[in-house]
Amino acid sequence: MASEFDLIARYFTRTAPAGLLGVGDDCALFPVPPGEQVATSTDLLLEGRHFFPDVDPKALGHKALAVNLSDLAAMGARPIGCVLGLALPRLDEPWLAAFAEGFHALAAAHGCPLIGGDTTRSAHDLAISVTVFGAVPPGQALRRDGAEAGDDIWVSGELGAADVAYRLLDGQYPADASLLAATRGALEWPQPQVALGLALRGIATAAIDLSDGLLQDLGHILAASRLGACLRFADLPAAASVAGLADAPLRRALLGGGDVYQLCFTAPVARREAVAAAAQAAGARVTRVGQTQADAGLSVLDPRGQPMAALPAGFDHFPAA
Repeated sequence: MASEFDLIARYFTRTAPAGLLGVGDDCALFPVPPGEQVATSTDLLLEGRHFFPDVDPKALGHKALAVNLSDLAAMGARPIGCVLGLALPRLDEPWLAAFAEGFHALAAAHGCPLIGGDTTRSAHDLAISVTVFGAVPPGQALRRDGAEAGDDIWVSGELGAADVAYRLLDGQYPADASLLAATRGALEWPQPQVALGLALRGIATAAIDLSDGLLQDLGHILAASRLGACLRFADLPAAASVAGLADAPLRRALLGGGDVYQLCFTAPVARREAVAAAAQAAGARVTRVGQTQADAGLSVLDPRGQPMAALPAGFDHFPAA
């Protein structure tokens, strides 16, 4: 049977880029570009809480890194490297090989090599922890507290599909094989908007990645910036796969659905052309969905221009009893 060190060498050790000391020592070493700051973020994924036990391991390897790269994107930070922690309930080398393939492929695509980590045996479920490191020039990070009253609110990509796929897999919706096939990729293969985050430096006034739902995550920007906002439901970029949903599940998916890993950001009205140019340069789709306002509160207008009632809540790890 392979030892822990055999597994690390076989599946997670890669030749480190010049100037980096990667897997195989007590610590990883990496340089930070002169005059820049380090941006770092950690996410913990637990089986049964963040992913289903039968998920494709290649997709899980991809997503484990994608959710962290999305945090760097939201800060306008360029990836430098990452570390990985795995708590494995059993040794399954085909599973590890597929997981590593998905992880390393996304790492290579974004210049974010795996430079360290740890493995251990879990008494129960699989747990995955990833920490990423990025670089951003001082004063250029896209923070949550920079929005100003009257700013446009933008969303990248599409909304809704990941929420629907999750609820189908969780048994909350009646089985629908065609709908699951159309939405599952959004849940299991999110694409972090790193290029867009970099392109928005100096244009966006605030940004956040959409991991817990549009209303909840936008609410963090509003709280940090001490603002309110009004969104237009008809302008939300719904994924084509969810367009046929009934009103209640569609509202839940677009406003409260998590696992999107797109960007929500604000920018001055005068910078609309600059936002469009940044999105084009990054190969991203962006949609203007509302505006911030000086008065506190977050409202959503229906297609008739009336405030919507009973807005859905986003994801919460510790919901109130």
